[in-house]
Amino acid sequence: MRGLTGTGPEGVRGSTQAVIAVGAALAALALFVAACGSGGTGARDEGPAHASAMTGAAASPSPGPAERYQRVDPVALIKGDPEVSGVVKRELKPCNGDEYPVDVSYGNLTDGPVDDVVVNVLTCADAVGIGSYVYRDDDGSFQNVFKSEESPVYAEIDQGVLSVTRQFYEKGDPISTPSGEIVTPYRWSSGRFAPGKSARTEYSKAAGGGPTPAPDN
Repeated sequence: MRGLTGTGPEGVRGSTQAVIAVGAALAALALFVAACGSGGTGARDEGPAHASAMTGAAASPSPGPAERYQRVDPVALIKGDPEVSGVVKRELKPCNGDEYPVDVSYGNLTDGPVDDVVVNVLTCADAVGIGSYVYRDDDGSFQNVFKSEESPVYAEIDQGVLSVTRQFYEKGDPISTPSGEIVTPYRWSSGRFAPGKSARTEYSKAAGGGPTPAPDN
């Protein structure tokens, strides 16, 4: 038994140092193997580094849809349209120089190949709508798919729906002060515009008063 312990304190210290050295070497080897297994970058291969790679891949946009907007000459469109009445065509004349009283808007109302065109014809003196029309692209040319010539009238695009406003007058109302308006939504269905439920608003006669919705009976 003395043979195992006969080295004394110096032998014990030497053995302890040897054990520590071996442990340190094994720990270093374990770290090296872990680094190699993770691609040489350790914990940086995960978390933010991975997110950056994904962001970079997503940053490449896919090709967008073809441009739908196609500008038109609204005056030529109205004057060349056999669906527009002769009265409206005669009223369609320049107010100042070569400026015609027409409002034009573009938008997707009929799911056509390009945006539909909404044209409002107004009077020069009072800017009262005398005709509202919608044109849809049909094999490269615009065709009339909606018209309203019940003056005063004005059509516009409201969140993909055709909204037509018709003002009404009671006896004694001046042209500048109608009694109210009726707004009717139209949706494209089976190749035509179908009217929805109208909303009637009666304007307040009080000075400075705003529109007063009529009771929904």
